[in-house]
Amino acid sequence: MILQPADTKPDRLPGALRTSHLLGSKTGSKMIRKLIGKVLRRPGKRVLHAKHYGIRREQLHSGALKVCDRLQDAGFEAYIVGGAVRDLMLDKSPKDFDVATSATPEQVRHVFHRSRIIGRRFRIVHVPFGEEIIEVTTFRGASEAPTDASGRILRDNAYGDIEEDASRRDFTVNALYYNPRTEEILDFHHGVADLENKRLTIIGDPDVRYREDPVRMLRAIRLSAKLGLTIAPATKTPILIHAKLLENIPSARLFDEMMKLLLSGSAWACLMSLRENGLHKLLFPLLEKQLSKPETTAFLRKALESTDLRINEDKPVSAGYIFAALLWHEVEADWIKRQAAGEYPVPALVEAMNTVESKVQKRMAIPNRYGAAMKEIWLLQPRFEQRVGTRPWRLMEQQRFRAAYDFLMLRAECGMVDKALGDWWTRFQNADEDTRMALMAAAADNGKPAGAHAKKRRRRKPSPKGE
Repeated sequence: MILQPADTKPDRLPGALRTSHLLGSKTGSKMIRKLIGKVLRRPGKRVLHAKHYGIRREQLHSGALKVCDRLQDAGFEAYIVGGAVRDLMLDKSPKDFDVATSATPEQVRHVFHRSRIIGRRFRIVHVPFGEEIIEVTTFRGASEAPTDASGRILRDNAYGDIEEDASRRDFTVNALYYNPRTEEILDFHHGVADLENKRLTIIGDPDVRYREDPVRMLRAIRLSAKLGLTIAPATKTPILIHAKLLENIPSARLFDEMMKLLLSGSAWACLMSLRENGLHKLLFPLLEKQLSKPETTAFLRKALESTDLRINEDKPVSAGYIFAALLWHEVEADWIKRQAAGEYPVPALVEAMNTVESKVQKRMAIPNRYGAAMKEIWLLQPRFEQRVGTRPWRLMEQQRFRAAYDFLMLRAECGMVDKALGDWWTRFQNADEDTRMALMAAAADNGKPAGAHAKKRRRRKPSPKGE
């Protein structure tokens, strides 16, 4: 303990003594606690002015604002939470606006009569505003939820306060709460600092959190690629260890998460990150063979990067097209093998499609609407070879013609089909009637064997004997 004369003032002390004096004062203790909290990243409530981060009330979805206002008017806490706050701080346009509240699902339902409660594992309220849905969740509690043998949470409908809810969220950048009435951001787990440092950090013990919900590993991959964040070492290292936990996830839920990844606008980066962290074999075991070959890797990269470009330009994309590209090489290899064994082309293609689809369905349940589109794109590929008679017109009338044509051009661009075939169909679509007839005549001539233009001589019947 350092003693000093009673008349000595702290600001007149030498530096070392002044520091020691502060250590003994209340202000000094508070400063030290704050410093230690920053170093150790201890959780704690921080209130930030949203305007300092470029977030203003008018940027938010009107439906989300109405939900917050009406719940607050009814006496409940209500905040816009998660991805919307995160994206606004990164100067991105949020696609979804979720609300977290102290109201129970039944109380939310009472405030919004047209809403409905969904889910068993996590009960959520959907509040409709025209075609838009605002998802409202009650603050999750810190009490232990029932788990299976691997530690996966089976049900989580214990409710608590906002601090407990923040601790139950997956990543620090998703644990940000915005109050539109006070225009303040509440940060409990250094989420703002992680955004500023371009870092993705899981909340709590990564081993426990991944066991609770293995899908969090896929979210880490998607968010890091989509937002340009680096996964913190302590968050990344356990992914490879716990990858097999995804085998316990229902195939339908895996598909939903995979769709978010493929439609993130960074699908190729996500696929590469999945491979780096050993997750792609569990989702798409057929991809490993394709990614080991330069020609098939180039095909997949072009397909996914063209999809990323369309998404980032707010253009529509076809999920059937994406899955057709991801699985085509496996289908094509089986198709070629079957034809070599003597099967007719179209039946051989159908059998190859069914075989590959059955392999994929074991891990990921592709819904029928996407699976049907995928198979139509594949089935139309041989028909592009048929360019005479009425067949070109009938092909262009097919519902999936445009997607199948784009798929043909992708194959041609990667040297997997004659580029002249793709050029022919590009010209045929945009030509007038006379030009189309000329194109078909040229295609017919190119398809004839040598000497086919010479007129065949008719054989004379042998005359009856005796004539």
